[in-house]
Amino acid sequence: MIQKVIIFDFDGTIADTVDALVNIANRLAKEFGYAQIDPQELALLRNLTSREIIKYSGVSLFRIPFLAKRVKGELKNKIPELKPIPGIRDALTVLKTEGHRLGIITSNSQENVTEFLQINDLYHLFEFIHSGVTIFGKTTIINSVLRQKQIKPEEVIYIGDETRDIEASKKANIKVIAVTWGFNSPEVLAKQNPCFLVHHPSELLEAINSC
Repeated sequence: MIQKVIIFDFDGTIADTVDALVNIANRLAKEFGYAQIDPQELALLRNLTSREIIKYSGVSLFRIPFLAKRVKGELKNKIPELKPIPGIRDALTVLKTEGHRLGIITSNSQENVTEFLQINDLYHLFEFIHSGVTIFGKTTIINSVLRQKQIKPEEVIYIGDETRDIEASKKANIKVIAVTWGFNSPEVLAKQNPCFLVHHPSELLEAINSC
């Protein structure tokens, strides 16, 4: 088996944060000038790319970083209540046992991620956690981490739940596996042509070995 560097997204991929993030977004809707998200609206948003969601919301690009900062601040208070995606703990443990190097690249704050991992006894599984704020993707952050860690792109597989994860990974010339238990729908993820589309954490090891 070829040992890989497996980089995970955090929100919606490791941590079950979608409901909490929707609730926070609804509380901030009036302040930032967008419509609240009801169940029908959420179903629509799941089928849009990240760029399409920003355009649909009507929030100016200038205000996106301020909105993101507020969301992360509000989410900090919810960290003790959040749970890992069912089955992800076992999958991460297996990957670590198989000798793969695990890391996280996220637009959430390092403080939030670290606290969550420590509360849920997952922190020891990860070699690195890197946080960065981006609007459309994480390509710059991915490339920076690879340079810092002296990791070759061909050694890396990124795992995420949004179209922007797929887009950023392809721009960074790394393979990407999309998971369907997070934000974006399986249909819109499939259209982005990830290396694999997985529906349960138990499928990750096979997908990684085949990617």
